[in-house]
Amino acid sequence: MQNIFKKPYPFNDDLSYNSKIVFFISIVILGFLWLFQPFNISLLPAKPKLYLIAGLSIVTFLSLSFHLLLLPSFFPKFFASSKWNIGKEVLWNVWILFTILASYFILNNMLGVLKVGFDLVVKLVLVAVIPITLVIVLNHNKMLRSHLKVADELSKKLKDHKLIQDKIVYFNSDYQKDSLAVKVSLLLFIRSANNYVEVFWKEGENIKNQMVRCSLVYAENLLKEYKFIVKCHRSYLVNINFIDRIEGSSQGYKLFIENLSSPIPVSKPSVAKLQELI
Repeated sequence: MQNIFKKPYPFNDDLSYNSKIVFFISIVILGFLWLFQPFNISLLPAKPKLYLIAGLSIVTFLSLSFHLLLLPSFFPKFFASSKWNIGKEVLWNVWILFTILASYFILNNMLGVLKVGFDLVVKLVLVAVIPITLVIVLNHNKMLRSHLKVADELSKKLKDHKLIQDKIVYFNSDYQKDSLAVKVSLLLFIRSANNYVEVFWKEGENIKNQMVRCSLVYAENLLKEYKFIVKCHRSYLVNINFIDRIEGSSQGYKLFIENLSSPIPVSKPSVAKLQELI
């Protein structure tokens, strides 16, 4: 049971959204009190009735503003989502409920319009539960929408990634017989060789290579939409997904492709770009 309360639970620190919650709940409380007039409010004279209804609504507004807007703004570290959990969320909502209820009693004592008894206590508790329930429901819906949005975005990225994985690139050679078609996801690296480029790719467990009569600039333009294909040297394009390791020495950096012993040089201007991508 203790483990349940220690489970992470994101704190809603969206102040803009919380401002809307505070305003909305305060209007709901005002409308509820005006329409249903609990605690025999309907029997009160017009002015005390107006003071009580307005007072309870204002108290709700101030209490929620204090807890949902001011405290998270002044103590962001305490309310950090990374440190929040289910136990803290439960205690937090119970505390807000208690403060709203206490404020109701203080207001009633100041106005002196309602006789305090067990029946009044129960009714005040029920009214105080309304804003807390709305806070919990609205926060839950916000998290649900947020999670659904993230899930949709991830699904789209996975779909886009799959499309990229399946996409075939065509290296058109000056000599038709040397032209090459290969899945972009299987490309390992491309090396410049005078008027040719040598394309290396993975085929099952084997590594294949073929010379194509074209320039490295042509290959670079052909692959520029694929962010995982990077020019790491004036003579090399490399697929960062297949980089096994990078080694440094006094001469500079060299990277190694999976299952290949020959290193690929990394030019000094390309180091920062590789750091950013890897």
